[in-house]
Amino acid sequence: MSANDQRVSAPADYTRLDYLDATRAFALLLGIVFHASLSFTPYFMGWAVQDISTSEVVSHFMQVSHSFRMELFFLLAGFFSHGLYHRRGVGEFLRSRLVRLGIPFVAGWFLLRPLIVSGWQMGAASLRGDYEFWASIRRGFESLKTLPAGIFTGSHLWFLYYLLMITALMLVARATTLGIVNLCVIRKDYGGAGTVNGGNKFSVLRKGDSIVAWLAGSVWARPLLVAPTAGALWFMRFWGMDTPDQSLKPNLPVLAIYGGCFVLGWLFARQPDAIARFGRLSVTNLVLAIAGGWGVIALGGIQADPGHPRYVAAHVGFVVGYAVMMWTLVALTLGVFRKFLDRPRPVVRYVADSSYWMYLIHLPVVVWLQVAVAEVNAPWWLKLAGISLATVAIALVTYDLFVRSTWLGALLNGRRRDRVLFHRR
Repeated sequence: MSANDQRVSAPADYTRLDYLDATRAFALLLGIVFHASLSFTPYFMGWAVQDISTSEVVSHFMQVSHSFRMELFFLLAGFFSHGLYHRRGVGEFLRSRLVRLGIPFVAGWFLLRPLIVSGWQMGAASLRGDYEFWASIRRGFESLKTLPAGIFTGSHLWFLYYLLMITALMLVARATTLGIVNLCVIRKDYGGAGTVNGGNKFSVLRKGDSIVAWLAGSVWARPLLVAPTAGALWFMRFWGMDTPDQSLKPNLPVLAIYGGCFVLGWLFARQPDAIARFGRLSVTNLVLAIAGGWGVIALGGIQADPGHPRYVAAHVGFVVGYAVMMWTLVALTLGVFRKFLDRPRPVVRYVADSSYWMYLIHLPVVVWLQVAVAEVNAPWWLKLAGISLATVAIALVTYDLFVRSTWLGALLNGRRRDRVLFHRR
């Protein structure tokens, strides 16, 4: 790659943006709370257990948080992937993705899915009376005997599979786009002299950057993002974002939305100030987020009534409101973290470093704790807070003891770091 290629393809400044690391950690931690809330819904949704204390507030929280947390994560994954790609080159970038995403996906599935299954075993047993923890763990691992049926499905690690797919598609699309640009420039600039005017090539790429910069700051950004997002949402199995954890066959609407978020993050990384303009705090964004959320909550109940006279109109209103809520919450979250965490803080840095590990291992712990407190006579919000905090505490302790300063920390985070909670003597 030439020096000019480097200047056009990569951002000029790779200074770490601490607020984006913190935002990514927030998206992952919000996923822990989201899963912890699933046992407190007032309707049975096929989860491992249903608590005796439930609330409709939990249903609204689930719907709103599920609308933007993974979209935010994939946008930031695209942003950080762009920088890694240009710092290390295509070979090292691919190796890094296979190691940091592929190995946790494969190894994590074989280790964590049996533990998740054990949670379902405990939940079923608790409905009949007492449950046996270790017996359920044993039966969870016995479920591996059914392989290869259902291999690599049925766990929360689906996001790694989709991130690998989207990364591969992004690299193919990038190579194709640059190839087309080069071909067009060659056809235009060969005037018989046998030389190519490289400036035209970079002019084309700069025009693309100008469009992205305009999109980041324009009032037209929301409708331009909402329209295709609502179109993809229309083809989901359920109203709202599907969770594609039951099949390795790509869910195309889900792939389109998460892939679009990834590409947008990648393009923002070419000019990092663009993501700051996109994630601005504004009254308009706040009003749109509230309006979209209200529409989703008001119309969501009609999903269960296909015979409703306004079913199609309600579905249209729902997907539009959902898309509005999604993009405005993504923007507002970026804005909040930029305003309050736009400078290095050791505690935030530590949580950001540990968040990947916390999300990988959290689900079995969450389910076990949900089963343990399901029959306890206490308010739902107290139990939800207890499950969430206990899960994070367990994950942080195991991270500091067994991950941060070990080969596992190097695999997940790129390098080993000194322990913080438990210093070596």
